[in-house]
Amino acid sequence: MADWDDLRVFLAVARAESLSRAAKLLRIDPATVGRRIARLEEALGARLFAKSPQGYALTDAGARLLAHAERAEQAVIGGLEELRGDSGQLSGQIRIGAPDGCASYVLPQVVAEICNDHPGLEVQIVALPRVINLSKREADMAIAVSPPEAGRLTVQKITEYHLHLAASRDYLARHAPITRPGDLIHHRFVGYIADMIFDKELDYLGEVGAGAVQLASNSIAVQLHWVQLGAGVAVVHDFALPAAPELVKILEDRIGLTRAFYLIRHSDDRRVERLNRFADLLTAGIRREVARLEGRK
Repeated sequence: MADWDDLRVFLAVARAESLSRAAKLLRIDPATVGRRIARLEEALGARLFAKSPQGYALTDAGARLLAHAERAEQAVIGGLEELRGDSGQLSGQIRIGAPDGCASYVLPQVVAEICNDHPGLEVQIVALPRVINLSKREADMAIAVSPPEAGRLTVQKITEYHLHLAASRDYLARHAPITRPGDLIHHRFVGYIADMIFDKELDYLGEVGAGAVQLASNSIAVQLHWVQLGAGVAVVHDFALPAAPELVKILEDRIGLTRAFYLIRHSDDRRVERLNRFADLLTAGIRREVARLEGRK
């Protein structure tokens, strides 16, 4: 008979696909993780993982156990929350995955405000140039720029945000004027590395009639820094402009983009009240902060 502690180790290995990475998550040594998995397999009479050079992959039996183990995990979390009672205060660790534009210019203020009201919270922001994998529990929830098309996930639209062409005053003073879209082909562009754009909603430049990207990065923060240095023209989030007062919008009345942020959660987590409350605070805070930064209130 498997106990909860063995299932917790199983979940860590299933998500990390590695004994060593699972050991770091669990804060125990890899040998102990290996013994616990072997003990669980013996108790169940089935192999749960197939080892390969790429790591530990779930077998068919392991994949069947995963869904049950995740439900057990949520039941344990829910039970602990109920026993603690509702003090009105949120506590514990919550990890949020987000694209780096949101992670750099919106989330810090929002999360700081939430933690001021709930000092027992420990919040981690993971800014990755790719979609966060919630199924592997890379994060408790994620912010994305387009809703996922597959997976046992729940999706909530948070808010729309806006982007415009921008450049530094210094750059514009040193280069040919931009008075119409056709002028853009004579200017150097800053943007994403084309083969590293992880979401079609980030493929901006084709929509604005830009020329070739000569300075490219998979990081919005790096792109913005280049533009601040007067290195070229870029599509910039309106919510990032207050952090870069030396930039000005270009052709604002003729070229503009609208995108949206979505909150993505694992469907099983909807039963966890602590995460529900945090998600409500997070989405309300993001709406307020984007509106404030864009000058809409």
